Amino acid sequence: MPNSPIHEFGKNLYIVLGIVLVWRGVWYILDKFDGWLFGGSHLWTAIVGVIVGVVLLYLPDRDLKEISKL
Repeated sequence: MPNSPIHEFGKNLYIVLGIVLVWRGVWYILDKFDGWLFGGSHLWTAIVGVIVGVVLLYLPDRDLKEISKL
């Protein structure tokens, strides 16, 4: 039964675990860049992260409607 609830749950769990593991890797890489570029100053990496995040949200549609959904 490929469309059973258990199959759908397993598929969704598999996807979520993949996303979490990718973000875990990205997080560690960014921590290394934090130490290398900014000497471990979390303030500067936080500011740069917010700016990059806003730019990434703006670029596809040339608006920031995604932020208003929060």
